[in-house]
Amino acid sequence: MVNVASQPGAANVANAVANNVRYQGRKASRQGSEQRRQEILDAAMRIVVRDGVRGVRHRAVAAEAGVPLSATTYYFKDIEDLLADTFARYVERSAEYMAKLWETTEAILLDLIAEGDGSPAAKGRLADEIAQMVTDYVRKQVASRRDYLMAEQAFRQEALLTPRLAGLVVDYQAILLSGACQILRVLGSAQPEQDAQVLSAVIAHMEYQALLEAELPPNEQLPASDPSLATMTRYMHLVMASA
Repeated sequence: MVNVASQPGAANVANAVANNVRYQGRKASRQGSEQRRQEILDAAMRIVVRDGVRGVRHRAVAAEAGVPLSATTYYFKDIEDLLADTFARYVERSAEYMAKLWETTEAILLDLIAEGDGSPAAKGRLADEIAQMVTDYVRKQVASRRDYLMAEQAFRQEALLTPRLAGLVVDYQAILLSGACQILRVLGSAQPEQDAQVLSAVIAHMEYQALLEAELPPNEQLPASDPSLATMTRYMHLVMASA
């Protein structure tokens, strides 16, 4: 799906992904045609969020997009092409979002690190601050990008049954790991690749739980005993202790 060269920063990795997403369906020949193609993909995404991946059918997508049935079959020869391009569009948008997020995050982390003196106490305070940042990030994701997260969960599930989607999901996970790995390098992790695997898994679990549970108001402070915050705090203390 993508061809990403080695990049020095997490934001550059995401930018490279956003600029190199490859679509499977028929290419649009005119600007108006491309707009219609994007409307079809957006309609398919809305159906994934509302009804799940299995709700994506040519007739249903055409009705959702307000286009003739022939338009969906023109651009996408089968449902797998339509699903693959819908997820590719999701990856493209997510990569653009993550590029901005990671650039800001790296800058914040570098400032926080500069404020400390490298002592165990300073590392402990940094671990607490980062754990709070990550937990707040997950809550804001669920509050502001819930539909996207719901769609991602649906695609991950469908990938277990659809080989073409499985490859796309694996590529997408590699993007997330690249960003997490770079962030952990900035923090001085002794094993950034392994720590990135754990961090990504913990965040994915936190997102899933937040989607299942009733969410706190966005500005309400989480108690220190909150399971997600407690888990992330312990993890970051382990990472910083070895940094």
